[in-house]
Amino acid sequence: MLGTGPPFGLLPPTRPFVNSRHLPSPLPPWPQARVARPYAQAALDELAACGVAAPVPEADTLPVADYLALLNLGRAQAGEDFGWRVGARMRTASFVAYGHAVLSCPRFDDAIALTQRFEGLAHDLGRSELLIDGAQAHYRWHSPWLAAHPCPALPESVMSGILAFATWLAQRPLPVLALAFPHAAPCRDLREAIDQRLGLRVVYDAPVTSATVPAALLHEPIPTADPALFPLLEQHAAQQLAAREQALRATDARTALAAQVQRCIAERLAHDGARLAEVADVLGLSARTLQRRLAEAGTPFQGLLDATRRELALQYLRDPALSMTEIAFLLGYAEQSSFNHACRGWFGEAPGRVRMGLG
Repeated sequence: MLGTGPPFGLLPPTRPFVNSRHLPSPLPPWPQARVARPYAQAALDELAACGVAAPVPEADTLPVADYLALLNLGRAQAGEDFGWRVGARMRTASFVAYGHAVLSCPRFDDAIALTQRFEGLAHDLGRSELLIDGAQAHYRWHSPWLAAHPCPALPESVMSGILAFATWLAQRPLPVLALAFPHAAPCRDLREAIDQRLGLRVVYDAPVTSATVPAALLHEPIPTADPALFPLLEQHAAQQLAAREQALRATDARTALAAQVQRCIAERLAHDGARLAEVADVLGLSARTLQRRLAEAGTPFQGLLDATRRELALQYLRDPALSMTEIAFLLGYAEQSSFNHACRGWFGEAPGRVRMGLG
C-alpha cells in the first residue's frame, strides 16, 4: 500500500517549485512527436505477455500516434488495467539517458527537476510540472494530445511508471496522498481493486493527471545517489537532448521552407509564375539552392507543385460557380485536358465525378 490521504479536490493557489536553471523540454508539433523505443518497450512487452499481436517498430522511435494506438489496442484486448501494467514494467532503461542520472541524483527534488529537463528524451507524450502548496507537493502531468486522441491507458501508464520508479528510488513505500486522472473511471471491480492496492480513493474526470505527496519527501536523500557519477550522466543526457533539439530545429526549418514554397506556388499558379525559378526568386534564393534544400528535406519542387494543385483542386471543385475550364486555368493548366488527366491521377476519377462526390 502506497499510502492514504484526504480526497483529491480543487487545489488552492500554488507556486511553481523550481529546482533547475533549465526549462522543461518543449513538446514538438504532433507530426514530429515521438516515443523512444526503450520507453515503448514496456507496452510491447505487455502486449506480448497478453498474447496480443501488434506491429513491432523497427526504428529507434515511433510516432506518438502509433504508441497511443498500441495502448488503446492493449486496453481493448487485454483489459482496462493495461496502462497500469505497462507502467509497472518501466525500468531505468525505459527513461533512456536520464534514467541512470536520476538514480545518481542527491535528492528527490533534484530527480524531479532532472525529469522535467530531460523527459523529451524518452517521449513527447506530455510534460511534468511540480507545484508546492504548503506541506503538500503536487506532481502534475500534462498531455495536449488526449483531447483529440483519447487514451485512458496513457496517463495511467505514465503515473504508474513514475510511482513504481520513485518507490524503487526511495527503497520504501511512498506516502501518496492523492491521485487523479482526466478520464472516466474504469469498471467498479477494477476501480475498487486499484483503490485497495494504492490505499486511497483515486479520482477520475479530474482537470489533469496528478499525484500528491508530502512536500517533505522532496528533500529526502536518494539511497543510490552518486555525487561523482552524477555530473557525467547529466552531461551525457544534456548532449543527447541538444542533439535531439537540433534535429527538431532542422526539421522545423525544412517544414517551414516547404510551406513557404507551397504558398508561393498557390499565389502564382493562375499567372503562370509557379515555376521553380520564379518561386526561388521570390524567396531570395537561386533556383539551384532552392532545389537542393527541398531535395534535402525530401520535398522536391515538383512534388510540392502537384500537392498544391491537388489541394486547390478539391477547394475549387466544391465551388459550383467555377467551371472546369476556370478551375484548370486557376491551377495553371493551359488546357482542360491536362487538368482532367491530373485529376484522374489524384482521385481516380474525372473532375465532374469528383465534384459530384464532394456534394
